[in-house]
Amino acid sequence: MSMLEKIKAISKEEIYVEILMKSPVQLTPLTGNIGLENIISDKNLHRPQLALAGFVDLFTYHRVQIFGNTELYYLQSLQLEDRIIAFENISRFSIPCIIITNNHQIDDSLIDIAVKQNIAVFATPFETTKTIALLSDFLDDQFADQAVVHGSFVDVYGVGVLLVGRSGIGKSEIALDLIERGHRLVADDIIMFTKKRENILMGTGTSLVKHFMEIRGLGIINVQKMFGIRAIRYQKRLEIIVELEEWDKDKDYTRTGLDEVPSNLLNVPVSTVKLPIFAGKNVTVITEVIALNYLLKTYGYNAAGVFADKLQEEIYSKQSQGKSVRDHRLISYFQSDDE
Repeated sequence: MSMLEKIKAISKEEIYVEILMKSPVQLTPLTGNIGLENIISDKNLHRPQLALAGFVDLFTYHRVQIFGNTELYYLQSLQLEDRIIAFENISRFSIPCIIITNNHQIDDSLIDIAVKQNIAVFATPFETTKTIALLSDFLDDQFADQAVVHGSFVDVYGVGVLLVGRSGIGKSEIALDLIERGHRLVADDIIMFTKKRENILMGTGTSLVKHFMEIRGLGIINVQKMFGIRAIRYQKRLEIIVELEEWDKDKDYTRTGLDEVPSNLLNVPVSTVKLPIFAGKNVTVITEVIALNYLLKTYGYNAAGVFADKLQEEIYSKQSQGKSVRDHRLISYFQSDDE
């Protein structure tokens, strides 16, 4: 079992309604600060159509309630007295908040009921379908599994490369060398990964560490201040893990790359390269090559696979002719190379 597979997932059991103000649906509070401290314990959304009509047996009131055209037009079709009764019927439950789409307006009397019951009411300019899509993605992110990993996370040629290994093996120094060569630091030392959907891991730093780095023998440096905005980014998808370890002459290391064993982080398989290091080895350049090789595989070219196919083809060809396999020079005739 690799070091990453031992990392336990952490996730939020509940969040406060107030955090919805940071969502991309541009919420405007209609009840002031009322209900912002209410708790959301379910990432799913609910449209209370049947509940407004009086059927509350299956009313999932603990979810965020979305009032779209159907709900608002239904309420407007009622006389004010019946409208108040319908709204009071759902307000007696512990609803965390109500979001009204399309910037629709509701009666002040209904707002007063929400205030009395400590229910936050928001308005958004987006239509219902877009509101549900954006808010579902936001809540899914808030309740997603997370993991804290010690390492260095760098964007190398657009590939999210995570450098891991024992403390003091040189992860930060390699990351610093990559930054100096024009690549971008996502986070160093402490990286927080969040599982998006089923097979995507997004990584970022922490609000405290940000883009600071600790270089042993030198101390703390600020990568953004030293190298500029081009040298950092705030988030990146994890695509490949480079696990650094000291060279062990008694250990077998892959020579072809045909038998890659991915690591599992938050139950997501991630391509992994176990890279033995020793004094004088240019790990920075190798890391760049690892990223470029990953890009080639992504676009359908696997060097190890192509080489294996050519070798197998040559073996079959020679065997069919009753000849032994021999390697020949690439150039059959050397022309003069006068300089």
